[in-house]
Amino acid sequence: MQISQMNWMQVEAYLQHDDRCVLPLGSTEQHAYLSLSVDSILAETCAKDAAEPLGVPVFPVVSYGMAPYFQSYPGTITLRIDTYISLVRDILNSMYHSGFRRIVIVNGHGGNSPVDGLVLEWMADHPGTQVKFHNWWRAPKTWATVKATDPLSSHASWMENFPWTRLPGVTMPTTQKVYPDRTGQVNLVGDNMRAYYGDGNYEGVYQRPDDEMLAIWDVAVSETRSLISDGWDS
Repeated sequence: MQISQMNWMQVEAYLQHDDRCVLPLGSTEQHAYLSLSVDSILAETCAKDAAEPLGVPVFPVVSYGMAPYFQSYPGTITLRIDTYISLVRDILNSMYHSGFRRIVIVNGHGGNSPVDGLVLEWMADHPGTQVKFHNWWRAPKTWATVKATDPLSSHASWMENFPWTRLPGVTMPTTQKVYPDRTGQVNLVGDNMRAYYGDGNYEGVYQRPDDEMLAIWDVAVSETRSLISDGWDS
């Protein structure tokens, strides 16, 4: 079920027997040779695939997030933290006003992590509500499958290269990028980020076989579905 394919009367009828919904969060930012909308595509597709058998409605993805470090890559859009937090808070407030009380946020962008803190604050201000913040790619089973497939994985590498995030006519490099460990060093932003990472792939090969990627996707969807279905306080 997608909110974009429902009218208000159908939503009202749904809320008579269920109060769950799903909100995907994405970003519009550089992903090397992949779509600038990788994070939005993956978050929304994972949410839809997971929620469909459960009959739980999925709201349209929030396709802009926080990515100030990528501003030197054309096409990247970034919101200020206060803007983004206000945006997500307003969305949650509207969901609450409609009658949703159990909300799963399926996040596809690491830069959106401040929302995890907002969720706790918002729940405290709205007794009786439950919100789960879910980084779909970093969930335990999914991340274990990624690492078992290839331990060298990163932003804009093979781990985000699915058939639905590739661009027609774009050929992937066949090299493997490897960088020194930057633990403890200052974060890179803007021109320094682009000068260091070049095309935007942080580390690893650019593409792996589709059968491996679909196996990872199956785990991610299953893990997300379990989160939507189970683990709620009665």
